[in-house]
Amino acid sequence: MNLDWLKVVVMGSGDPAHPSVAHTVFVLAAVIASGIAFSRIKIKGISLGMTWILFTGIAFGHFLDSGTIHHDTLHFIKEFGLILFVFFIGLQVGPGFFSSLKSGGLKLIGLASLVILLGVTTTYVLHLITGEPLPTMVGVLSGAVTNTPGLGAAQQAYADSGMANPAIADSISLGYAVAYPLGVVGIIATIIIMRYVMRVDFKKEDEGLAALSNETNLPHRYSVEFNNTMLEGKTIAVAHMLINRQFVVSRIMHQSGEIVMADGNSKLVLGDRLRIICTEEDSEAILAFFGKPVEMTADEWGATAMQSTPLVSRRILITREDINGKKFSDLRLRTRYGINITRVHRAGVDLIPYQGMELQVGDKVMVVGPEAAVAQAEKVLGNSLKKLDHPNLLPVFIGIALGVLLGSLPLMNVPQPVKLGLAGGPLIIAILLGRFGPHFHLVTYTTMSANLMLREIGLAMFLAAVGIGAGDGFVDAIVGGGYKWIGYGVIITVLPLVLVALLARLKFKLNYYTIMGLMAGSMTDPPALGFASASSGNDMPAVSYATVYPVVMFLRVLTAQLLMLMAL
Repeated sequence: MNLDWLKVVVMGSGDPAHPSVAHTVFVLAAVIASGIAFSRIKIKGISLGMTWILFTGIAFGHFLDSGTIHHDTLHFIKEFGLILFVFFIGLQVGPGFFSSLKSGGLKLIGLASLVILLGVTTTYVLHLITGEPLPTMVGVLSGAVTNTPGLGAAQQAYADSGMANPAIADSISLGYAVAYPLGVVGIIATIIIMRYVMRVDFKKEDEGLAALSNETNLPHRYSVEFNNTMLEGKTIAVAHMLINRQFVVSRIMHQSGEIVMADGNSKLVLGDRLRIICTEEDSEAILAFFGKPVEMTADEWGATAMQSTPLVSRRILITREDINGKKFSDLRLRTRYGINITRVHRAGVDLIPYQGMELQVGDKVMVVGPEAAVAQAEKVLGNSLKKLDHPNLLPVFIGIALGVLLGSLPLMNVPQPVKLGLAGGPLIIAILLGRFGPHFHLVTYTTMSANLMLREIGLAMFLAAVGIGAGDGFVDAIVGGGYKWIGYGVIITVLPLVLVALLARLKFKLNYYTIMGLMAGSMTDPPALGFASASSGNDMPAVSYATVYPVVMFLRVLTAQLLMLMAL
């Protein structure tokens, strides 16, 4: 039996001019499988997780003959893997991104910019102290902060200067390759070290996060006895206009004991009791506006003895595509079916509904009303898990196409075009799609399992390709004097992160999960984000990462080019 085919797949074609694509894919799969196996190793409960794939790739890249690798395939897998990873992060965090920006995003961007400033300053000081050529130090900087677009911008700027020295040009990429692996390790190690320096207790962080969520997002139910004589006889709609805050009056208990559904046309009568849903932040003003708070249990509000039509409350999942992007006012659910929607659960957050709110496929709405009416509303809204299992691929590939266009768009010329790149562009488009896609009737919902699967596959492909590419010539560079660059890279990586992390914790009292995402985002480092997400078990690192990433990517590319201009 001829086994030449097996030799080609496992060992390569043996012809550098015609490398085997099958062999390249085989090596990538072996690297990923080995890395995932190593990721299960824990030392004192700590694992580097998916980052093991990078180190496994470096080992494979060192011992393999680089001529057997189809480098075009490797490059494609690296870039496409990165696109998948950042795109599905953007889709996931999109719905909560803008609210996070309002509630502290500018602070995070300021801290991330400080990380960049400190890194550039450290690089220039090391150049002055050691005498290393500034172009070489720019390569070390790009590797230390794991920013490939910055490296590309620096190389292009140096090549276009007309004064390029081939030896120095090579030192830029070698500095990057040497500093990159320990840049990844340094970022993750700093995250771990800061956990112990700041004495972080994950249980307390979770409690603090839950408290913050409750304070800012979670609706609360209150009972109030209406006694505002100025509003007597007015409708709830008029009260909405006067107080100009988001709240829902779901039920009214008349003095006779009868409980009825409330809507905008319901009139306010002295002595009636109102069931109000609003945020804790707004509760004091809203309750004082209506009257006197009273204690009433859920059972009392659900009592049916005095009701002609019993009321029920039920969570309904929106799964019909024709509902996607429609406003509450367009659906007229109260008029048509006699029901009220009191809460909307979206992307892990409970929201207070309002007439202009656009519904999205995947939302869970709390519906209150008579049993028969709720059943009718259920049919209108969908409530079919089976429909959500069907993938919506159209918005995904539209988003990737638009993301690539945005990432390739020249934003500035100094002298080389500053671009967001194939990571920054898709990330921004995904965030916008996650938030505004339903407005254009695009179903951007993906199940959590599907999102996580595609995210992890993309990250694994990216890490494996980067590792294999950096492995060739890695040891030679270190032996040839590049070992000093490792030390420089560690200083550039660790020092700014430690200083800014301490500032974020001690001065601004930020949650540790947010700090982890800030540290990974300020270094544009997907492996660190992967580690942070796995360690935290929530989306907070991803939200802060996505908040700072676009600005950081721009600044990293810009500062790399500016440093090269200083060297010329």
